[in-house]
Amino acid sequence: MPTLTILDDYQSVALASADWSAVAARYAIEVRSAHTDDRTELLEWLRDSEVVVAMRERTPFPAALLAELPQLRLLVTTGMKNAAIDLAAAAAQGVTVCGTTGTGSSVPEVTIGMIIALTRNFVQEDAAVRAGGWQHTIGPGLSGLTLGVVGLGHLGIPVAELAQAFGMSVLAWSPNLTQERADPHGVRAVGKRELFAEADVITVHMPLSDASRGLIGAAEFAAMKPTAYLVNTSRGPIVDEPALIEALGARRIAGAALDVYDIEPLPLDHPLRSMPNTLLLPHIGYVTTDNYRTWFAQVVEDILAWTDGQPVRVLA
Repeated sequence: MPTLTILDDYQSVALASADWSAVAARYAIEVRSAHTDDRTELLEWLRDSEVVVAMRERTPFPAALLAELPQLRLLVTTGMKNAAIDLAAAAAQGVTVCGTTGTGSSVPEVTIGMIIALTRNFVQEDAAVRAGGWQHTIGPGLSGLTLGVVGLGHLGIPVAELAQAFGMSVLAWSPNLTQERADPHGVRAVGKRELFAEADVITVHMPLSDASRGLIGAAEFAAMKPTAYLVNTSRGPIVDEPALIEALGARRIAGAALDVYDIEPLPLDHPLRSMPNTLLLPHIGYVTTDNYRTWFAQVVEDILAWTDGQPVRVLA
């Protein structure tokens, strides 16, 4: 029986999130809950795998790795985009790459939650209460503040609309954004520098690309108010991490809430872990039971459809 490997199942919920019985009748399923960055170990895990299920971008599949996986025939990723997979190399090697659809409202919800938790110092106050303290910090309410949305797309729009429900005014910028596109959402389109200078909270909702890598750096942090906050639930490399660390350490900005990083999982000795003006989450913006049920049910569909010679949701 050929081998199927599920990678990076951090919560050990992949098999419980869908009915895998039809797949289990055709494949020996191996589940890896721990992540590895060790190439030798990863090759050991995958060398005999005909099918690999990748959770988002947790494990990259560059051309060099694919070349060392001669048994691989199907690579399934949760989501319909995965910048960590070299699709051209996969196609050249005869590997079909399929995806899944739908993330619902989980990222906008967690973004608003992070904004409130960061500005109202939930982490510090929780720690203080557990240590026997009471009321050590103070922060602003959202009503009357200005939210700056970097990327008014399928995630930025619901974040903007949720923020308005809390009484925030919303500015937005992206390279091709026009006021005409912003008007239906009650948002004012502005230039990049104006957004960073005026916003009290800035939230990032752009895909990672060569154009967006390092989009937010020292110049943007210098333009921000010292009372302003940055929230990133998109991709770590969109923000220049050393510049962010410098801005936080020098208190040039009030704080940052991050769900994404340059390196994931975040290394144990990473300076962000010890900075008091941060809220750090382990890339869980999309991690909900609803999303997992949808994704893994579609992963099963992808595998069975490919096995039957009619692959669906193929990434090109």
